[in-house]
Amino acid sequence: MGESSSSVSIDVERIWFGGKEHIVQTSYGSVSVAVFGDGEKPALVTYPDVALNYMSCFQGLFFCPEAASLLLHNFCIYHISPPGHELGAVPISSDVPVPSVDDLADQVAEVLNFFGLKAVMCMGVTAGAYILTLFASKYRDRVIGLILVSPLCKTPSWTQWLYTKVMSNLLYFYGMCGLAKEFLLQRYFSKEVRGSTQFLESDIVQACRSLLDERRVVNVWRFLETMNGRHDLTKDLKNLQCRTLIFVGDSSPFHSDALHMISKLDSRYSVLVEVQECGSVVTEEQPHAMLIPMEYFFMGYGLYRPCNPNSSPRSPLSPSCCISPEMLSPESMGVKLKPIRTRIL
Repeated sequence: MGESSSSVSIDVERIWFGGKEHIVQTSYGSVSVAVFGDGEKPALVTYPDVALNYMSCFQGLFFCPEAASLLLHNFCIYHISPPGHELGAVPISSDVPVPSVDDLADQVAEVLNFFGLKAVMCMGVTAGAYILTLFASKYRDRVIGLILVSPLCKTPSWTQWLYTKVMSNLLYFYGMCGLAKEFLLQRYFSKEVRGSTQFLESDIVQACRSLLDERRVVNVWRFLETMNGRHDLTKDLKNLQCRTLIFVGDSSPFHSDALHMISKLDSRYSVLVEVQECGSVVTEEQPHAMLIPMEYFFMGYGLYRPCNPNSSPRSPLSPSCCISPEMLSPESMGVKLKPIRTRIL
């Protein structure tokens, strides 16, 4: 726990920029998958939120040296981008039907088949968390763990539905205009980092604002329309056959959705970590807050950070013990974690 960042043996930047992008043809169109790490290690599949890709949704987490050490030591990372969200994507033709959420979940299964992957760990943010939760409910034997960040699991409320429709119309008629960007930035980040008349917006918000300019508007619009047509997963949550770790910022507009989700999951195998003064995209805004909960979560699979030379990063992901929820309490962690509240329901 007390290991300093200087002792991390993995060259994070070299691995991060040394990945390989694959364009996978599926029954629902092509999808970009960026692969990082040793393909013989267990697989960690990620899926970002609307209008984001792995560079704008998970870079903060993987640039956090301790978190990158934990993840890259134990996993080969498969970053799936929503259709048309990868860098350099072309606009998807209007002749191609807008996919349903079930189509995107089935597309994840086809991606796993392409790479010859069986059971995987999953990490998703908001819309991506919904897609991976749906995937886990449809393909229960193919998911051994879920790490969900500000997840959705219900149909949109009337407020959410109207909000998304307004944003969709802005994109459709005006493109990635200033107001559309503000809608998206409010979705992602807390007001503390978005700035105000008194404070400049943070570097992560400025970087995200710049990256939004690179998105193909029609492709973002399509994903928004897909998510606005999502169905309720509540009845499927009790039947999930994997452990679940949920993070949510207390300033996230989807905070109540995360509370609803944790209340419906089997409390023996699920934990909610609330991160104070943080928005939805915890992976970018406060990635350091994810480290210790993830460490304890992975301990249940016999996975650790590379501090023990006798540990085997190639060992299969077979849960060896049941994580006690109390292990994730700040008191049991042995450190004072002011920005984190852990809730067990």
